[in-house]
Amino acid sequence: MEEHAHSHHHDHTHGANKRALTISLILIVSFMIVEVAGGVLTNSLALLSDAGHMLSDAISLAVALAAFKMGEKAADTARTFGYRRFEILAAVFNGVTLIVIAVFIVIEAAGRFINPPEVATTGMLVIAVLGLLVNLAVAKILMSGDTHDNLNMKGALMHVLGDLLGSIAAIIAALSIMFFGWGIMDPLASVIVAVLISISGYRILKQSLNVLMEGVPENVDFDGIIDKINSVEGVEDAHHIHIWSITSGVNAMSAHIVVNGMLNVHETQKIIQRLEERMKHESIDHVTVQVECKHHDHDDEILCN
Repeated sequence: MEEHAHSHHHDHTHGANKRALTISLILIVSFMIVEVAGGVLTNSLALLSDAGHMLSDAISLAVALAAFKMGEKAADTARTFGYRRFEILAAVFNGVTLIVIAVFIVIEAAGRFINPPEVATTGMLVIAVLGLLVNLAVAKILMSGDTHDNLNMKGALMHVLGDLLGSIAAIIAALSIMFFGWGIMDPLASVIVAVLISISGYRILKQSLNVLMEGVPENVDFDGIIDKINSVEGVEDAHHIHIWSITSGVNAMSAHIVVNGMLNVHETQKIIQRLEERMKHESIDHVTVQVECKHHDHDDEILCN
């Protein structure tokens, strides 16, 4: 029953996530086109870099959507975890794209610092304000999904928030060119956007590479978990402990536990259930336990104390 309730809740947030992503994607792609046209017509690099950022948003939204679609494919004999890892590969791609975009913006801005071109400020201001509104709308829509646990939803939201700052930078640049004639503000704003983009790219890369390296998930305290396992009634010792994530928000653990050799299977089963209950509270969903009595033969292994 427990399991069923859990998966039902999962499907619900899943649907909400997909809806939020679809609407956001449509909004962002359509506005991105406006912004590219606007950036070219008004000759504003700040707008173009904001559009570059929007492109990466659109990619991250499309990828998150594709990941949900792929993740729905059931597990089969070739992929026993289903296609959930796809999401992480997508996140790596996304992180790399962001960093590449940032580098291009900085190169382009360098030329503009030396000799700032004329910018049609009124058009730039109008489009930047519209961009701000679109991003606000999208951020609101995305927050209706599950941006807390899901790496891709979180990534999408971070992008859009970065984009918000990008639009604000473009607005400030347009105003300062209009009032003070500071032509240098346009490339400056685009460099600020580039920095924002590369920070989010770095973050996404770091998290997704940690998953690919089977690292311990960032929200899990390894030593705390070992104490929790050892404190389960009936567990005399635990070793060979591995904790990793299958995809964002889905953590797995495997461990060897030593129990009293006189217990029968029913009694050890109870101990395992206690252990699984406790791990659920630590946000570890998949627990695989190997049960041993005192005379197991890997005393000299690394993770045995």
